[in-house]
Amino acid sequence: MYNKSKRAAFHNLGCKVNQYETDAMAQALCERGYEIVLFEAQADVYIINTCTVTNIADRKSRQMLHRARKRNPDAIVVAVGCYAQEAKEELLADEAVDIIIGNNKKSQLPDILEKYFGEYKEKASKIAVCEDMSKGCQYEKMQMTEVTGHTRAFIKIQDGCNQFCTYCIIPYSRGRIRSREISDIEREVAELSKKGYKEIVLTGIHLSSYGKDLCEENTALIDVIEKLSGIDGIERIRLGSLEQGIITEEFMKRVRKIKKFCPHFHLSLQSGCAGTLKRMNRHYTPSEYMEKCRLIRKSFDNPAITTDVITGFPGESMEEFKETKRFLEAAEFAEMHIFKYSRRRGTKAAEMENQVDERIKSERSDELLRLNNVLREKYIKKFMGKTADILFEEKILIENESYFVGYTREYVRVAVKTDKDLRNKIVCVKIKSLLNKEILLAQMNEIY
Repeated sequence: MYNKSKRAAFHNLGCKVNQYETDAMAQALCERGYEIVLFEAQADVYIINTCTVTNIADRKSRQMLHRARKRNPDAIVVAVGCYAQEAKEELLADEAVDIIIGNNKKSQLPDILEKYFGEYKEKASKIAVCEDMSKGCQYEKMQMTEVTGHTRAFIKIQDGCNQFCTYCIIPYSRGRIRSREISDIEREVAELSKKGYKEIVLTGIHLSSYGKDLCEENTALIDVIEKLSGIDGIERIRLGSLEQGIITEEFMKRVRKIKKFCPHFHLSLQSGCAGTLKRMNRHYTPSEYMEKCRLIRKSFDNPAITTDVITGFPGESMEEFKETKRFLEAAEFAEMHIFKYSRRRGTKAAEMENQVDERIKSERSDELLRLNNVLREKYIKKFMGKTADILFEEKILIENESYFVGYTREYVRVAVKTDKDLRNKIVCVKIKSLLNKEILLAQMNEIY
């Protein structure tokens, strides 16, 4: 039996789903008697939850594994997650790594460590626990009652993806869609509510697919939102990244009736050019996407519509880039996350002709980032002079002045000057001015 006083350190790479899983693994080890320490500290076990979304993510995953080994040569180094899933053979040959755990096996971390300490450590041999994700598999149950971070709790409710966009490796590393049972989600959120969390963010690898693999009735994403809205103590329900197909008249009719729902829609776009979208294997046109934006704005007053854009995708001509830029201007996004296309080994896009020069990618990215700054400022200025309920998170220094900062329901950052401790409190404020390009300055009205 392993020594239950061992120290374990975690490092997370990648998406909010990964962060949820990292928190759940840390909690599971804590329950087994481990002391959880910072990754920078000396630990007996280092667990790196890896990412493989791009070649750069692969490199960062390897760097963190080697950094852990260097920090304590006698420690056990564990690679878990997407890169571990895709690069099992490489990691088996990597002297920095002792244990490899693929996706859908993370909940087994405590037992795998126990087995390693009991049978493998003295032999200096490795354990690799990876499932073939191309075959059907069940949703991996993981549970949390505490989360890291601020006052929002990210709740994983879905895994896998069936879309097979030509630039993306995730359907291969995460497998096909699978959904968490609503009753299980309710139990976790109820526990987090008891711990004082007021806002939950529903996340998944392809959140819009939630429930499509379940046989029961009333198991779509909207059903989850409606169920969770009835939990006492939860004041806000926010959604992670969505696909445009989920935005229908029926969905919007139901969601706008939920007072706890945050009108913040991160609606993945990737390109505003029909030709580029087709090469990406994205199953919609720019006009169809724009219609979804109109439907959202018809349903809510000044909702935040944010998005992701990939520039420099293979074959993207200057005219296609300009077409995308015109679309972004017309859509008037509240914020855009701009990514330069990164060639990912193992995807169809990596083998496409007419790869775009890195210099051109950078120029186009810079241009879209400038546009994002303009659109972001235009959007947040719409809040000037209005009242808003802010869920405050933390105290920060801005130009040597102390402020408490938090977010509106639309995820706009707001600051107030006060000596009161506002952490995890919802406060009605009157928005006065821009504190800087990203933060609004407000005056407090009322604390709930």
